[in-house]
Amino acid sequence: MHWDLSKLYGGFDDPKLAADFAQAQALNRELAALLQEKPEDVGALLAQAVRTEQKLSEKIALVGEFTFLNLATNAKNEQALAWMDKLMRAQVEIQQTSSAFTRYVSRVQDLDALIAREPLLKEHEYMLKTMVKDAEHVMDPAIEGPVLKMQMTGGEAWSQLSDQLMATHMVEIEIDGEKQSLPLSTVRGMATSPDAAVRRRAYEAELASYPRIDLPMAACLNGIKGEALTMCEWQHYDSVLDTALDAAKIDRQTLDAMLTAMRESLPAFRCYFRAKARHLGHEGGLPFYDLFAPIGAAGKTYTLEEARQLLVQVFGQFSEKMSQFIDRAFEEHWIDAFPYEGKQGGAFCAGVHPLGISYVLANFEGSLDSVSTLAHELGHAYHGDCVKHLSILNANYPMTLAETASIFNETMLVAKLQEGANSQERLMLLDQQIGNAAQVVVDILSRFLFESEVIERRKDHTMLPDELKAIMLDAQKQTYGDGLDENVLHPYMWACKTHYYSAGLHFYNFPYAFGLLFGLGVYERYLEKGEAFLPEYDALLAATGLGDVKDVAARVGIDVTDVNFWRKSLSVVEKMIDEMEKLA
Repeated sequence: MHWDLSKLYGGFDDPKLAADFAQAQALNRELAALLQEKPEDVGALLAQAVRTEQKLSEKIALVGEFTFLNLATNAKNEQALAWMDKLMRAQVEIQQTSSAFTRYVSRVQDLDALIAREPLLKEHEYMLKTMVKDAEHVMDPAIEGPVLKMQMTGGEAWSQLSDQLMATHMVEIEIDGEKQSLPLSTVRGMATSPDAAVRRRAYEAELASYPRIDLPMAACLNGIKGEALTMCEWQHYDSVLDTALDAAKIDRQTLDAMLTAMRESLPAFRCYFRAKARHLGHEGGLPFYDLFAPIGAAGKTYTLEEARQLLVQVFGQFSEKMSQFIDRAFEEHWIDAFPYEGKQGGAFCAGVHPLGISYVLANFEGSLDSVSTLAHELGHAYHGDCVKHLSILNANYPMTLAETASIFNETMLVAKLQEGANSQERLMLLDQQIGNAAQVVVDILSRFLFESEVIERRKDHTMLPDELKAIMLDAQKQTYGDGLDENVLHPYMWACKTHYYSAGLHFYNFPYAFGLLFGLGVYERYLEKGEAFLPEYDALLAATGLGDVKDVAARVGIDVTDVNFWRKSLSVVEKMIDEMEKLA
């Protein structure tokens, strides 16, 4: 199944695409001119500026998502690459206007009174007050334009190169006695094979393939993190981590509380890894290539249609609205399901707010993990459905809250499958759930440590592949500990994880842990309240772009600054580990 992008445009030659792009540029010029005016009624001007920003954001969302989605499925699409270049150049002017808008709002006298008087401003109160706070991090107008232009051939170019390298990287591997050249995403997907020999061979072939691209990938990483340090200075942040916390809408107290609980949980996760190793016949720690090995009852293989039916049935027991939404996503071809050459690995969901729909990229290979991934991404899509009635300016939520619905979906899927399962089926499901949690707690912590060290070292030198591999191995040893075989780790995890290569978003890791643990907390609320929680759940998702994380979480009685909340969420996983050890 390929996704159908015709709801956006008929193709890159569609006249509507060029017209929308031209209109976006015109709206940006209109907004810039508006901000130069000195009206008697500042409230009316602000309202007009918000309306113009809304229209501009909608047009850019349409053109930008169409271009991004085409590139995600064909990294060599020349038309998409050309349009991405156009968008990046236009983004320079749009960002400058956005910064001017932020500076303008920060200088407005009696903003609270204007907000109280103008309904449109009241609707966008959180956005406007956030702009006032953000003003201290806006670059000096004298340097902003040149800096943004240089970023196009700096961090953004490095990021684009890393995407192209990964999407086109082929791995030489022998399968059934025949040498084949397969996409990296396909080979990495073999980690879930029930055949131990296939898992090991795929791991070894993957590692053997990276030296062909590790030097340019290292250059990409050095370029992106070097730029991050410079931008940090010019935007008046104390550290790159502070920029990430700002983007995540949380404070250091919240992050520290969560990291404390995560570190405390590491011994339990190491017990899980060792139990799985014993079950698979290994002495000591688990070799990296068996991290995702299926255990318990032989994992059922699903066709895409069977996955669809399962998800519709499972979520129909929770909410008819969600069940119908999932069915619609399949029926209307919002999903690009299978791996193929040139397509990005992994999975994501991209919302197109002006259309009120979301597109899901997956690399479906029939395992329960693939079904769980679909449930996860369709959770993101459902989240998008819950905010589609809002202004596009109120529909942007931080990554920390972006995982709420996806984790909720994963948790519910496994819980429903466990009902009536025998001991071996339950072992398989527990392993699936704990393994996913381990990725989001243990592996994410290793990524956080890796990125922290890379940024620190980047202050005085660039790092070659061998140094990056050593940092990666050290981070894995600190987190996985004796749970893994220290001689069979993955020194190239820095190369295959696209999260490190985002030019505008750093520490693209801890928000996933936040999302898992917050999502588990929300699921616990559902178990306590039952069907009465459904309207509260939809309202929570709709509010995710309307306040700081602390305030949004408080809506469902959660204090994210309290380490005990995070401990309670992790205790849910620790209980699963106890049960898994008994079954294994």
